[in-house]
Parts: sequence; C-alpha cells; structure tokens
Amino acid sequence: METKLIRKGIIGRLLKTILKFYPVMMPVTIVCIIFSAIVSAVPTIFMQKIIAVIEEHWEIGEWSAISKEITAMVVVLAGFYVLSLLAGIVYNQLMAIITQGSLKKLRSKMFNRMQLLPIKYFDTNNHGDIMSHYTNDIDTLRQLISQSLPQLLLSGITLIAIFCIMVYYCLWLTLVVLSGVSIMLLVTKKVGGGSARYFFRQQTALGKVEGFSEEMMNGQKVVKVFCHEDKSEADFAKLNEQLFDEAVKANKYANTLIPILNNIGNVLYVIVAVVGGILMLCRVPNVSISGLAMNISIVVPFLNMTKQFVGAINQVSNQVNAVVMGMAGAERIFNLMDQQPEQDNGYVTIVNVREENGNLTECAERTGIWAWKHPNQADGTVTYTKLTGDVRLFDVDFAYEEGKPVLHDISLYAKPGQKVAFVGATGAGKTTISNLLNRFYDIADGKIRYDGININKIKKGDLRVSLGMVLQDTNLFTGTVMENIRYGKLDATDEECIAAAKLAGADDFITRLPSGYQTVLSGNGANMSQGQRQLISIARAAVADPPVMILDEATSSIDTRTEAIVQRGMDALMEGRTVFVIAHRLSTVKNSNVIIVLDHGRIIERGDHDDLIAQKGQYYQLYTGAFELE
Repeated sequence: METKLIRKGIIGRLLKTILKFYPVMMPVTIVCIIFSAIVSAVPTIFMQKIIAVIEEHWEIGEWSAISKEITAMVVVLAGFYVLSLLAGIVYNQLMAIITQGSLKKLRSKMFNRMQLLPIKYFDTNNHGDIMSHYTNDIDTLRQLISQSLPQLLLSGITLIAIFCIMVYYCLWLTLVVLSGVSIMLLVTKKVGGGSARYFFRQQTALGKVEGFSEEMMNGQKVVKVFCHEDKSEADFAKLNEQLFDEAVKANKYANTLIPILNNIGNVLYVIVAVVGGILMLCRVPNVSISGLAMNISIVVPFLNMTKQFVGAINQVSNQVNAVVMGMAGAERIFNLMDQQPEQDNGYVTIVNVREENGNLTECAERTGIWAWKHPNQADGTVTYTKLTGDVRLFDVDFAYEEGKPVLHDISLYAKPGQKVAFVGATGAGKTTISNLLNRFYDIADGKIRYDGININKIKKGDLRVSLGMVLQDTNLFTGTVMENIRYGKLDATDEECIAAAKLAGADDFITRLPSGYQTVLSGNGANMSQGQRQLISIARAAVADPPVMILDEATSSIDTRTEAIVQRGMDALMEGRTVFVIAHRLSTVKNSNVIIVLDHGRIIERGDHDDLIAQKGQYYQLYTGAFELE
C-alpha cells in the first residue's frame, strides 16, 4: 500500500493560485475577515470596563451617575457589532465568488493541460480516475476554499487579538491559559497529524472506485453476455472495502480529536476560574501592561476570553478533516496540471498554396493544394515543398515499454496516391505504425520521412491535419449528426458535410433519421448501430479532405452489404491520395498497391495481392483460410 504523504507547500501554492486569479478581491476579503476577527475580541474590553464601573459604584449605589457611561459603552459596542456584521456579509459574498470562480478556473486549467498531454498519459491512466479530478478533488477544494481557509484565518486573528488582550490584563492567567492550549496543540498534532496520509489514500481509492464504475458502465453489455455480474460485484466490493478502510482511518483521528479538545477546554475554564479566585483571595500582585489590580473585573472577562480562545482552537480543529482532504485534492489536481505536455519541437508547417508555372505561392484561402512551409533557420529564407503524400519509413524500431520492442527494423515506402495495406495477427504492430505516423509516440530508432521531410521537424498539429484517420473504435460526441461530421473540418458548410456523407455511403440512413442531419446524438451514438457510427466517422474524415488517409479497421464493424457500399465511397475518397489500410478482413485490401504482412513487429512479406498469392506464403495461407488472423 502506498504511504505517500501530501507534498509540502500545497496550501501555499493554492493560495498563490487563488491570489493570481483574484488579485484585488482576495486582499479585500482578507481585510474584511481580519476586521471581523478583531471586532469579535472587542466585547471583552467593554465587559471589563463595565464591570469595573459597576464594582466602583457598588457600595454607594449611585446607579444614575453611571447609567450614561454604561449606555455610551453599549452604543459603541453595538456600532462595532454592526460593522462586524457588514464585514461578515461582504467577505461571505466575496468568498462565494472567489470559491466558485477559482474552481471554474482550475477546471479550465486542468482541461487545457489535459488537451496538451500525450496519448501515452491516457493509455496508462484510468479514465475514471482522471474524471475524479474534476468531481471529487474539485469538491474537496470547494469546502477548503469556501469554509476552511476563511475559518482558519478568522480563528487565527481571533487568537492573536485575544492573546494580546490577555497579556494586557493579566500575565498570570495568560500563562495558565497558554499551558492548557499547549496541551491542546500537542493533542491536535498527535491525533490530527496521522490523518494526512490516509486522506490522500482515501482520494486515490475513490478515484479507483470511480474508474472501475466507469469501466463497468461502458462494458455492461459484455458483463451481461458473459454472466460476469457476480465477479464484477466482488471486484467492486474489494475496491469499495479498500475505500472504506482508508476513509475510516482518515476520519477516526479527526472524529476523536474534537471531543478530547472540548473536554480539555472545559477543564481549562474551571482551572482559570479557580486560579483567578485564588489570586484575588491571596491578593497576589497583578503583572500586566494595564497596571490594573487583580479583581473581579479582570477574572470575569478572562473567563470569557478563555472560552473564546478555546473556541477558536476548536474551530481550527474542526477544519482538520476539510483541510487535509482539500490538500489531498489539491495535490492530485496540481499533479495533473504538472504533467509534462506533449513535446513538439517541429517548425515545418502546412499551408495552402497556389501553383503557377511550377512555383508555389502561399495563400490564405483553401485551394486544394497543400505545401510544407520550411523556414531556413540559418538565413531566414522559406522553402515550400508540395504536399504529395510520399511517406517512407527507414529502419524503424519502437517499444511502448523499454525492453519490450513492438516494431523491429521496419522499412517501407508509400508513393503519392498509393494504397498500402498492413495485415497480420493482433499484436503484430499494425496500429502502432499508424500511431507513429501521427507522432502519438516517437520512434526509438530510424527515420520517418514525409515528402522528404523528417516528421520530427513537422509540427504535430500540422502533421495531423494532413493525415485523415478512421479508427476501429468510433467516438461520436454529443451534438447533431451534422456537427459530428463537421468535427473533421470546423469551417465546413452543410453542403460539404452532406457531400462527405454521400461519399462515405452514410447519407441514406442519415436522411431516414427522425430529424435527418439535425438528429441529436448522445452517449457515443448509443441509438445507432456500430456500422452506422462507423459510417459517420468515415464521413468526418472525408469532409477533412486530407492528402493522406489512415484507415485502421475502418470497415471491421460493417456488414458485408454495407461494406460494399462503403468500399465504393472509400475508393472515391482514396482517389489521388496516399492511403494506409489496416485490416483483418482481407477483402478490403485486395486492391491495394502494396500489401505488407507483419508478424511480431517484423515485415515478413510484401507485394500486391497477386504477387503474394503466387508466393504462397503466410498471406496466401491467411487469404485461403489455412490460418486465422487471431
């Protein structure tokens, strides 16, 4: 079990972040809190003065003489209370804005950073745990920012103010109070300090529970098909039990702390009363800044201050749970925000160009002709290379994990307009090649050149713009069918989207939907068949009109009849483009210019369909059914 502690400086970083968000509002709020805290200590001074006046006139009974004096004090005290009330209203209103605004900005910063993270991060982290950052961790911060931090500041200023008043009136009783408070602080450190590591574990365990729940929801059909309900329940119960254990350990410390502190505070109140009485009876000289003698006007306010002092410490202790849990949430949020973004050192970009007499001229409007803009860093000149779709791999090696190579010495080329197909068993490395072409991962050794340019020199965003990709796993977003197709090209017109759908063979079923292209999809298009979702994703790639297409099992979820429809559209889509096809279904690769057979990350055969059939090697065996792909 991980025993990781929360990093030091998390609270400081959080406060700096909030102050950066609200450089004016935050200081104003702090001033209001400080003012409110100081005013809360003022009544003790007035109580001492009122008791002293009453004590002075007790024996002679001249109440009329002191009524005006007492009334004046009460009016001034009421004025302070009104100001304190106004300050409280202001800082509570401001804290509501600061809290929700800070959470909004943190969510945005997390999401923006997440968009910059490499694919590897999402491949190696549970998606439900990532989601937990936006829900549970943010919620713990809400309580920390809105309640705990203001209360800590309020209680801290109150403690300082009351301590100063105590020293002003009587040093002896102040020492008695401080001795009791020392015991309370020792207990708080001993009991409360043990909960920090468990609160971090609790948040981590909660993320695992959410991750498992998300997996089960996404795979509910598979769970039911294989009657896996009991095993799923057992696995969930194990994670839930782990969360329960960590939560109990985290909360039992803080829940034990409050009753202990309350009882110490009550005992301290009695001790102060007894010591105060003894000091008066024994006429012990008072040591104080005020120079007042030890009498009832000192002891009674001191009892009130003792209760306030202990109450402030209890308020701090009451926030232990929220503070530590909030720090654990902040730790996880900052961990996500501190993740290294995807590195991109490329400087070659893709631009629209016009071609006249063999010369390329950059232009803003879309012409259907692309070029690579290659700035020469030495002399500042710019070279334009027409984007033709010439892709070549030279001696490429790659491993997702060090020491576990996936590709070995891969060399291949795709000439402009060629259709290159990869076939092989699952795990042979077909999809890995498409990941490398998109630079989702960078190669360990070798080179990949695109129109003669090393792809490491091409900006990743520009590289991916030039590569249309249709994946085996479809992802449709909440929105209309038209919006999902337009995702491939955000400035595409409705006519362009419809033309792309017709090209992909999707127009027929889309027009039969309740609202046609305006039909709203949700839940990854749950109300559509897998084949229909795939057709929309193909239309999305078609509207982007990229020079190079990568089809990763693009027709694997489509029935044979639909495949024939899609294949005609795909042939039109692939016309004049360089196309990489990854397929298990060999009928989709027959008309490829080059077919590459992969086995355990190595190229074992290459050629067109007729050549490979004539060789009677593994492709022949796969095609004739002697071997299965999986």
